[in-house]
Formats: sequence, C-alpha cells, structure tokens
Amino acid sequence: MSQASITPAAPHVGEAPAFPYFNEEHAMLRETVKQFCLKEIAPYGEEWDEAGIFPRELFKKAGDLGLFGIRTDPKWGGSGLDWWATAAYVDGLSYANNGGVGMALMVQSDMTLPALEELGTDEQREEFLKPAVAGDYIAALGISEPGGGSDVANIKTRARFDGDDLVISGQKLWITNGTRSDFILLAVRTGDEGYKGISFVIFPTKTPGFSVGKKLKKIGNLSSDTAELFFDNCRVPRRYLLGELNKGFYYVMQNFQGERLVAALGAVHKMERALEFAINYGKEREAFGQPIGSFQVWRHRFAEHLTSIEAGKWLCYRALDLINRGQEAVREITMAKLFCCDLDQKVMYDCMQIMGGFAYTTEYPIGRAWRDGRLNTIGGGASEIMKEIIAKLSKL
Repeated sequence: MSQASITPAAPHVGEAPAFPYFNEEHAMLRETVKQFCLKEIAPYGEEWDEAGIFPRELFKKAGDLGLFGIRTDPKWGGSGLDWWATAAYVDGLSYANNGGVGMALMVQSDMTLPALEELGTDEQREEFLKPAVAGDYIAALGISEPGGGSDVANIKTRARFDGDDLVISGQKLWITNGTRSDFILLAVRTGDEGYKGISFVIFPTKTPGFSVGKKLKKIGNLSSDTAELFFDNCRVPRRYLLGELNKGFYYVMQNFQGERLVAALGAVHKMERALEFAINYGKEREAFGQPIGSFQVWRHRFAEHLTSIEAGKWLCYRALDLINRGQEAVREITMAKLFCCDLDQKVMYDCMQIMGGFAYTTEYPIGRAWRDGRLNTIGGGASEIMKEIIAKLSKL
C-alpha cells in the first residue's frame, strides 16, 4: 500500500478549529499555512532528514507569507494579530509532517521574536526584528548549556562589562538554528550566582570569537540543525543588552509560556494528523478477512485517543483564552504542555502499532511523527518540571 492510496481524513478528525474566537481571518491563515506546508515542506521530508538540514530559502518564503510576524506590530513588518491566529498557524504547520522544520520556524516566530519585540528598543527592533520578521535573518534562542537545560538559574556563560562593550565567554548546547543563525537571544550571567544575576543579550553571530562546535546528530527532528556553540571573549556593544540588567531569568520564564503553549498546540495537531492517517490505514488494511481497524481493540483505542486529543485541545484553548486577554495563564499552559506532550507519546505508539512493520520504515509519515514527537516531553521544560510547577502553583 502506498501513501497515495490512503483515503481522505475520517470525519471529525483534524477539521478546522471551531471556537467563538476563531474567525474567517484565522481560517484563511490556517489554510495558507497548510498549503505552504503541503507544497514547500511535506514533499521534501525524507531528503531533508537525510541532509540534516533544510534550505535557508524556506525562511524567506515563510517570511514573505508573514509567518514570523503574526502577532508582531505592523510597524515592524508584522500582522498585529492575536494568539488565536498563532493557534491557526500552528494547526497549519502540522500538515508539514516534519517536526524539525516546524520547530525551526517556531523558534523564530514564537520563541525569539516576541521577546525581541517586547523587550527591545526601537533601535534593536529596527536592526534585528524587522529583517527577522521578513525572513532575511534567522534567529536562535541560546539558553541551554551542557550543565543543564531546565536549570536556567544555574547558567554559566558569562558577560562582563568593559567600557561600552559586553565581553562574553561560555558554551551553549541544543541550540536550534544554531549552525546558521544571524543572531541569538543569549542568556548570560552578568551578576551573582542564582536567578538574580542573568541577563538577555542580542548576539550577532558574525562577532569574532564565536564558533559552532558541531551540528549534533539526533534521533528525531532530523531536518533541523541543532548546535553546540562556543563564545571566546566575544565583544558586543552594551546597547545589545535586551531589557533590564539582571532581569533575564524573569524574561526567560515569561518566554517559556509562549514556547510551551505552541508545543502543546503542536502536539495536539500532530496527533490529529497521525491519528487520521492510522484510522484510514486501518480501514484499508485487511487481515483475517476484515479491515484491521474494525476490530474492537482498535475501535476502542482510537475512541479513547479521539476523546483525549479533544480534551487536550480544549485545555490549550483555555490557556489561549487567558493569555490572549492578558490574564495569568502559567498553570493552564503548564498543564496543557504536560498533558498534550505526554499524550503524544501514547498516540504515536498506537499509530505505529496498527501499521505494524510499515510504520518502522521511512516510507510512511508515522515513523517521522513518532521520532520527532519524542522531544515533546523533554524540550521547553521536561514533563517532570511541568509537574513540579503545577504542584507549586496548586500549593501541594
């Protein structure tokens, strides 16, 4: 059976969002992103996985469509839309069936540029935000280090003041877009040990003393580059300090909320795409004289997953509603990240299981979805950290 023989989606799986806050503009955005993914990304998944990177030109194509500035003020080249538009964008990205490309694009659209717009000066926005929204610059986020990812308060990369400059030395690890970024939003230590001594710095990668140690080999998200970075007495102007001195820990924690919410949404829509594929496969693949999807064990398992995915989607929508209205949403976002990303592991397992040996090949999209999704419970805050945050916020 070839991929082309799989019939269209089953009813009620992966349909366009239906919620009072979604409007025609959101639906058009979702469809635009979907068609972009089906044309510019999905056909090249295996080729880019083997190369370990996708063409830089894709950033420019995404920028031309406005995908890097969905919530950005039009003054800086964005569309000035709301969080529901971001949800529509993430939904559309799921049609790429390529977590590596999706992650690379969302690092730019939702993990670096919102912080740059919110914290930056007009001079910084003009120099870095505008060209990144247009897709002319590639952005990266430099937080994780060899000594820890979730332990942000223990950052070792240090920046010292020398006249009008900051001199940066240290190492970063697991940096998406790291091998080819034009600038990095870099978390550095500018003060004492602990969370009160961290700052954000805009770091141009053409700075002398900066080097890429190696492009890391991964088991998933193969189409995106992930790098180890070194900073050897790199000198940048003090004016590249982003936001207030020694407030970087708070900025990182605030930035995590958007990252975790889009991760949860991405998991939801990835599960929808994978489950619709598996359900249709089960309708066409026969064994013991009947379609394997008609066996009760699979019908009931899919019914459970459909229910859980719907619950996860509405947990995301609750968090979206709060954050879109400027309300506190840390608890809800953390719950959404925990629930949806853990659920992704279970859904991908069963989608592979019903397909048997076919799922264990690169010919079908389920294998890539399974590999790429494994990062969901690790990146952006591990599930164990999510549970601890929920426990603290719930006063347990």
